[in-house]
This record gives sequence, structure tokens and C-alpha cells, in this order.
Amino acid sequence: MEFIKFVNVEKTYKNGVNAVYNMNLSIKKGEFVFVIGASGSGKSTLIKMLYREEKPTKGEIMVGGINVAKVKNSKVYKLRRKIGIVFQDYKLLPKLTVYENVAFALEIYGLPTDEVKKKVLKALDLVGLKSKVKSYPDQLSGGEQQRVAIARAIVNSPKLLICDEPTGNLDPDTSLEVMKVIEKINDLGTTIVMATHDREMVDKMKKRVVLLEKGKLVKDYEKGSYSNYESN
Repeated sequence: MEFIKFVNVEKTYKNGVNAVYNMNLSIKKGEFVFVIGASGSGKSTLIKMLYREEKPTKGEIMVGGINVAKVKNSKVYKLRRKIGIVFQDYKLLPKLTVYENVAFALEIYGLPTDEVKKKVLKALDLVGLKSKVKSYPDQLSGGEQQRVAIARAIVNSPKLLICDEPTGNLDPDTSLEVMKVIEKINDLGTTIVMATHDREMVDKMKKRVVLLEKGKLVKDYEKGSYSNYESN
């Protein structure tokens, strides 16, 4: 069942840069898809259009039956409640504890305290950090901070988790640890779309790999790797 669909999508910025050109892409519910390509290939633009940080100049982007491009600016927050987003820099609030960082968005939504607690502890348990609820970000390793960021992204049980270079600041062992957490989330049914430069990780994971070049989708491998792309 299609969960994400790009139909003839193009994105041209005001400075004339054509970041995405004639993009057609379908992603099934529950799939794990790596989006790879050199810097400037359009990866970040594709990712940003999924959660409406950017709007396409042309075409349709459907996410769970919603035409993301047509969501009014005043309603974007409702769309993002259904999407988890993880960035390269963890974007944790330094003066809040691990628990408070993960609970923050739920409290803004006005959820009852007991429901917030239940959801936060469940998310932290899933990423293996239930014992760190009272710690502050500066007391954690880089990998632990990224796992807190993942817990925050999944605390509202999103159907889609978007990851933009989530292992970019981490060493290989820590990257693997983080990827195992993301794979576990995928195993529970969440669709994962991840932009990455981490060739070792892509090769190890053997997931679907979509290659972009100069804004165009040029390769799409079911169980791909960076080596697929280098040899073609």
C-alpha cells in the first residue's frame, strides 16, 4: 500500500536553483528507504518537502493520503504531529532533562500528565534510555543525545519517521547503535525515510536505496548499497 507518493515534483528556489526535477517516487507503508547522493543532489530538499519545510514548485506530494503541498501554513503543525523528524544536530533543549525534552511537544499539545508520562517512558524504553530520565543533554554521549532526539520524534507514535543525516556527527560504532534503534522502530511498522552520506551504514543495512543526482532520481535499488551506485 502506497504511503508516500511524489508525482512530477519539481522545486526551484527563488535564486533559480532547480533542486528537484521531475521527481516520481512511491514508498509503501512500513518501508525503510535510504536517500543518497552527493551534496547538492536534492536530498535535503526532498526531505524538507515531506514535512512541509519547503513547498514544491510543481507536482503533488501525498503522505498518508494528504497532499502535503496543499496544507495551509496555519495547519502545518497538525501535519507534523503525524510525522517524526530526526536531524543531524540533536536540537535538544540544554536546560531540560531527558524526560522534559521528550515530553515537551506533548505538553504543548495539552495532553494529560499521566498520558504524557506513559508515552515518554515508552519512547525512552524503546531507545534504551529509560534510566536517563533525569539526566541533562550535556551529561550524555553523542549517541545517547541522538537516541533522546529519536525518542522525542516517535513519542506521538508517528506513521512516518524522517531522518536527515542522523549519524552525521557520530563514530561508526555509535552510528550502528543508533541505526539499530531506528530499525527497531521500522520493525514496529513505522515508515522510515532517511537521507544519509553514511556509506558503511547503507551497505550494512541492505534496505531500499534511492540515488539522486542533480535533483533527479537516477537509481532505485530494492536492497541496495553505495557500491551499486558507484559501479553504475
